[in-house]
Amino acid sequence: MPRFRNDAILFETAAATAAEASAETRVETADPVPFLKAWQWQQQLQSRLLQDPDGPDAVLLVQHPPCYTLGRGADPTFLRFDPADPPLPTYRIDRGGEVTHHAPGQLVLYPVLNLQRHGADLHQYLRRLEEVVLRVLARLELRGERLDGLTGVWLEGRKVAAIGVGARRWISQHGLALNVDGPLEGYAAIVPCGLHDRPVGRLCDWIPQLTAAEVQPLLIAAFAEVFDLQLRPPLPAEALQGW
Repeated sequence: MPRFRNDAILFETAAATAAEASAETRVETADPVPFLKAWQWQQQLQSRLLQDPDGPDAVLLVQHPPCYTLGRGADPTFLRFDPADPPLPTYRIDRGGEVTHHAPGQLVLYPVLNLQRHGADLHQYLRRLEEVVLRVLARLELRGERLDGLTGVWLEGRKVAAIGVGARRWISQHGLALNVDGPLEGYAAIVPCGLHDRPVGRLCDWIPQLTAAEVQPLLIAAFAEVFDLQLRPPLPAEALQGW
């Protein structure tokens, strides 16, 4: 069992507002991050924890240019396009779950955690990621909900957060995607998460003018609270290649 520690390294995209940004607590990159680059960063962080299970957890918070991702066992029949000629970059990756869509305006949280310090239970881990989103929505005076037998978070029957994870020797990858104010047109080319009867929504459908920048600090705070972590900037030796 790795030793207990409650610090975690935070890497995130540009901070919510100039007033909330702090060089003492954040490492920032301003542009949407290509999916493959973010995946490489996750792999770097996962490799570090595999080599040193007592090392710090980490979390990436980014937005992506438009793309699709499919879980390792995802059913290609949920694609409404020819996989050989996709309308957007499309990646099959090492997470659970079916196909989903990413685009700017969606906050994507990738925790790279030693799950032996967080219950060593993947089902519980999924529920805790849902709890992160539920707390964000509560802060916005919105009532999110879980649906029995499904993973994710819904508002009034529309799915606003998709969750899919992977782990290797209890070191996690991938995570959650919360739709805030991005376009939804890209979902028309897929059956999101393989659910034909569950439409997708975004928070600005309930709170007009709400932006991802405003929600970002709420998401970071809720994640730190649910997982009892103190987020900190990386030390020089902890920097990611290409960040």
